[in-house]
Parts: sequence; structure tokens; C-alpha cells
Amino acid sequence: MMSKRILLIEDNTEMRENTAEILELAGYKVSTAMNGREGVELAQKEKPELIICDIMMPQLDGYGVLLLLSKNVETASTPFIFLTAKAERTDFRKGMEMGADDYLTKPFDDVELLNAIESRLKKSDLLRKEFSKSIEGLNEFISDVKGFDTLKQLSEEKELREYRKREEIYREGNYPRGVYFLNKGKVKTSITGENGKEFITGLYNEGEFFGYLALLEEGKYNETAVTLEDAEICLLPKEDFYSLVYKNADVSKKFIKMLSVGLHEKEEQLVKLAYNSVRKKVADALITLHNRFVKEGSDNFTINISREDLANIAGTATESTIRTLSDFKDEKLIEVHASKITILNYNKLKDLKN
Repeated sequence: MMSKRILLIEDNTEMRENTAEILELAGYKVSTAMNGREGVELAQKEKPELIICDIMMPQLDGYGVLLLLSKNVETASTPFIFLTAKAERTDFRKGMEMGADDYLTKPFDDVELLNAIESRLKKSDLLRKEFSKSIEGLNEFISDVKGFDTLKQLSEEKELREYRKREEIYREGNYPRGVYFLNKGKVKTSITGENGKEFITGLYNEGEFFGYLALLEEGKYNETAVTLEDAEICLLPKEDFYSLVYKNADVSKKFIKMLSVGLHEKEEQLVKLAYNSVRKKVADALITLHNRFVKEGSDNFTINISREDLANIAGTATESTIRTLSDFKDEKLIEVHASKITILNYNKLKDLKN
């Protein structure tokens, strides 16, 4: 296992050398900088796993170092521990408000320093860890975050239910009971306009969460969720969700990142619905389905979807969608067998001009 690299930024020569020696004896690779500007340059060059930084330094103090590194996407999430000879609570609060992960007051002993580093690296590893998109991966994630002191003990037994194709999971206007995790199958979320037309707002694949926005807003569902095929769905109860998101800042970063799948796609979808032609809308809908549901390593993509659902994704009339699919079939872009659609030429569909 490779040793983790720590960057130590400290202007006091004796303190810098003594602290570096402690870290090296503990098995860490250590880089040192004698001032804030040099530290920022080293951090951006070496991408350390953790940064320890003195506050009171010439040229650029510790607050300036943290501010500059937080604006760089490659260093913004690096765990950051402040060192200072001051013990005033105002300094502690200012550092934490700026995004520091921990705070050590000089003088500190070896054990205190190493415990702080180990704790921050452990939490950082969790945030970077990728979990398999399955019920096992969900259980692994929950098992890992249980180790944080601020989390309540999460329930071991989670509700797992089988749903039939086109079965409703929750309805617009209802209050949420928790967050849903899709273990198997496909799910759509949709809203109904004043004219009664359905508009599909989200498509969810195996290993993804849905139904969480209503919990974050502490309100009712503003959309309805229905299965597109037979599915297995796990309910993470509301209390467990709140424990994960609100009780620990480190866990909330990871969990919210897991929840954010598809939000950017929704924004792009709204723009396309406003400006694209019918042909382009239907082509984009097919590409969206491909990108969301294609199996890794598969040459061709086939999906069983109703023309009405496809039209609701594309934002077009069902009749227009049917005519466009017929055109795409004649152009050898797709194959159609009953409700099954197979994409034959992904690149041409993707690059179709408006």
C-alpha cells in the first residue's frame, strides 16, 4: 500500500523539521514549505492527500492558503488542518467557517497530531470511495458511515419491495416516507401539465437514488414515480436519510454527490425542449435512453418503451414521435419491433442536425 503524501506548511524551521520527522516516522511521505505562497504552489503541483498549515506566516497566512486552494477544483476537497500558537475561539471558528477540517493548537503531542491526521484521511477516503451500484453497495456505504460518531445507528433492516411494470411508487402531492434506491429495473418520474399532458422529468437506472428532493425541501412530492419495467426498490427511511445528510458534514458531501446524478441532464433537457426540432427531440430522447440504460460492453442498445413514454421524454406529440420513428427506421438509424426500439447508428442520431 502506497504511503500517503502530506504537505506541511510552516514558517518556523524547528517546528517544521520536528513535525516532518514525526510524520515520516509514522510512514507518511512529507513535503514541506516555509511560507504560504510556496505551500500553495506545492499543493497544486503535488496534489497531497492532506495539508497541515500554520496560520501566522509572512507573505501569505494560513487563511489565504486555504482560500486559494478552495478555489481550485483539484485541491478544494483536500483535508486541511490548521496549526497555530493561538487558542482563541475566534480563530478556531474563522478557520472552520472557511472550510478547515481540523485545528491543532501548539504545543501538541505526537499522538494528538497523528490521531487528527488518521481521522481526516479516513473520512477523505470515504468521500473518494466508489460503491457498487447495488443493494450491497448501499449497505456497504451505510456500514462505512456508521463509524462516524455523529451518526445515529442506522437500521439494519431496510424495506425491499418488488414492483410490477407501470406500477406507481409515489404520487405527486403525497408526503415522502424516505428515499428510494433502485436495485433492479428502470423508473420514470413525471409531472402532468394543465392540459393533461405528461412530461417525464427523470429516468433512473439500477444503482441510483430518487425521490429525495421532497425530503430535502421538507415538502410534498412535485412529481409521480412509476416503474418502466419490473423492479426491485429499497426504501431508505426518512430518519436514516436525515441522519446521513444533516448529522455529519463529511457524509453529506458524499451522499449528496451520490444523489446528484441526472440534475445536469435535466437542465440540458429543458433547453433542448425549448429550441430543438421534432426530429432532434426524438433523436435526443433515444440518445438519453441509451446513455442512461445501456449495458456496459453492449454493441447494440434495445429498449422496450411505449410510444407515449418516448413522446413524453422528447416533449412531442405521440403522433409526431411515431412518424419520426418511422423516418429513422427508413434511414437505418433504428430498428422497430412492436414496442422494442434498437439503436443501430448511435453516432448519427447523436449528431443529428436541428
